Amino acid sequence: MLDATTRSGGTATVSPPLPATELVPVEFTAAPTGLAARVTRALFSPWARLSLLVALLLSAAGTVLLFEPQRLLADGWPPQLTGAAAALVFAVAYGLCTVAFVPRPILNLGAGALFGSQLGLGTALAGTVLGAGLAFGLGRMLGQDALRPLLRGRWLKAADGQLSRHGFRSMMAARLFPGVPFWAANYCASVSRMGWLPFLLATGLGSIPNTAAYAVAGARASAPTSPAFLVAMAFIALPALAGAIVAWRKRHHLRAR
Repeated sequence: MLDATTRSGGTATVSPPLPATELVPVEFTAAPTGLAARVTRALFSPWARLSLLVALLLSAAGTVLLFEPQRLLADGWPPQLTGAAAALVFAVAYGLCTVAFVPRPILNLGAGALFGSQLGLGTALAGTVLGAGLAFGLGRMLGQDALRPLLRGRWLKAADGQLSRHGFRSMMAARLFPGVPFWAANYCASVSRMGWLPFLLATGLGSIPNTAAYAVAGARASAPTSPAFLVAMAFIALPALAGAIVAWRKRHHLRAR
């Protein structure tokens, strides 16, 4: 078909074709393949992030061994920190120490010894939730992508399925029965598909009985024959015994899966 210029006797002109690069949509252009792009992909790869997580945890554990926070139980709290400021600093230090694998019973006893039963319980619970959230976030951001493809064993798949489908219930059981280390439950949950809210809520609620028992025991440690101290020790021993019994009865069920 002739255009208007041809029909009027003029000379028809043909527009030059567009370059090939202008015909390809932006979303289909090839990704950059230079040295900077390869370095960026390597730094943000799942295994690089997992290596960073391991390095952070080893550094934190080394720092704890160097500064020995358990000396607070013998030396006492710094005198310049009192009241709410001391409780806040202790809660933050508590959370960081749990990330660095410091056992919670030591920290709970310290909270009770330094702040008494009630304030010690509140401070320890705040530190518990803070430390669990930090560990869960680190594991989720730096370790989940690398570790999830390794969940191939029967026991690992069973634990992952339980945490992913029944997150709140499973985490409540892990917190109520002290057979599972605190740090192990945190990082196992971070690798699973459990949500943030069920994890933090179950951690806060499930940690109350055990934390309260240790806080009371720490506050009454100077009177080991007092009824309060004896009741607290009973609350510490009974959940451990119940957890051992449940684990013994469930062993056949886990092996069959």
